[in-house]
Amino acid sequence: MTRALLISLSLFTLLLSNEPQTLKIIDKPIDFGKERIAMTKEYIKSHYGKKVKDITITPKIILLHWTAEMSFDKSFKRLQPQKLLSDRKDIVKASALNVSSHFMVARDGTIYRLMPENWMARHVIGLNYSSIGVENIGGKDNKEEDLTPAQLKANIALVKYLKAKYPSIEYMIGHHEYREMESTSLWLEKDKGYRTVKSDPGKKFMSDMRRAVKSLKLKMPPKVK
Repeated sequence: MTRALLISLSLFTLLLSNEPQTLKIIDKPIDFGKERIAMTKEYIKSHYGKKVKDITITPKIILLHWTAEMSFDKSFKRLQPQKLLSDRKDIVKASALNVSSHFMVARDGTIYRLMPENWMARHVIGLNYSSIGVENIGGKDNKEEDLTPAQLKANIALVKYLKAKYPSIEYMIGHHEYREMESTSLWLEKDKGYRTVKSDPGKKFMSDMRRAVKSLKLKMPPKVK
């Protein structure tokens, strides 16, 4: 049976079920000490023009990613340090603050929480100050839409959990859609030259997600059809 068929069958089952989804979250914190907090404050100041006392956010967006790495351990180790690894030359000029994410979903659907849900993570240009990031292990070579049915199920349950906990959340978007948010008031990036091209987590995954959580009435980016 193909992966696409498995995902379609999984989605169909979830859409038919009226039973509440049981959500288990395992806390596996990355290193988010005083240095990372200070660097996050500086990032907010330099990129968003805000001088803040702390790094708490009011979530407005759930933003879904893939890691482009098939190993959970390797993906976690990339986010764990407080400073960027030496191979991130594409974004280090913007800040030495390491990238991070609030959640990481393993191939088997296990959900890990990496940091406080209402602290700012560096996971997307322009929207960090209002978004909760969810990384999914997969996206081999940053090309293949290979996320699993278990990950789809976990993401659906996680989005429902987050929307219930944070009624302020209005949007659910994929990382590849982030630039379509530039016309909204949530876009804060001051550096017009700081942009990257993303393909994660893929159009198919986002389409499946949107069908599954349609009842939550989460918005798409304005230009995404």
